[in-house]
Amino acid sequence: MPNTTPGTTGELLAGWARRADEGPFSTLAVLDRLVYDALDPFLSLASAASVTSRIGLATMIAIGPLRSPAVLAQQARSLHTLSGGRFTLGLGVGAREDDYEAANADVRTRGARLSEQLAHLRVHGEGGVELLVGGGSGAAYARMARYAHGYAHGGGPPRAFASAAARARAAWHDLERPGAPKLWGQGYFALGDPDRGSAYLRDYYAFTGPFAENIAAANLTSARAVKDFVRGYEAEGCDELVLLPTVADPAEVERLAEVLS
Repeated sequence: MPNTTPGTTGELLAGWARRADEGPFSTLAVLDRLVYDALDPFLSLASAASVTSRIGLATMIAIGPLRSPAVLAQQARSLHTLSGGRFTLGLGVGAREDDYEAANADVRTRGARLSEQLAHLRVHGEGGVELLVGGGSGAAYARMARYAHGYAHGGGPPRAFASAAARARAAWHDLERPGAPKLWGQGYFALGDPDRGSAYLRDYYAFTGPFAENIAAANLTSARAVKDFVRGYEAEGCDELVLLPTVADPAEVERLAEVLS
């Protein structure tokens, strides 16, 4: 859902969720940003839960260390209950220092804080909530393997996902956990107004400097690009692929449904 796209309204999110619930989609996912014109991820998903009955709900991802362990656990439990058990909690440390400054949280200890939160969730707050952990560092993969049910990849072409998935599986097996981690991926799309979508990505990722242009260039802006992206991720073993909108236009849900049907 476009909860971090400036100008998004509650009415738009509710309509978006209702249409997505009709299919062919399996999950509604949201991003998390504090210092931006964005809507809270947990409130956005609670709103979606109230107007849907089938589709899964996920944070992809929420910045865990901006919240206390107890608050995060309560938010996860509450959303899981309100949705009838449809919630997946994806967590990561985030990369924007201004979010940490606004939350009065220490960016230098964010990794240790996330580990503390994950341990707390496993003991006190999980309650059946599926946990995902994102990030590209060795510590992130280790946290995923120790505490979570799966790995949330941050985006990029299928080959980037394949490399991350291999590291996630290796970390999982290093801890001798049975089976394999669930693997989630993501990408951005704008089928109706590509220029507006790319402008949003440049603004949203301006903190990365020139790399923001690379992210904008990867925006999926045609049916063929979407189909190739989905096929590529599927071939690399992705279990759940989240396509995040870069334009807050309700018609985007219908356009994407037509491409994927």
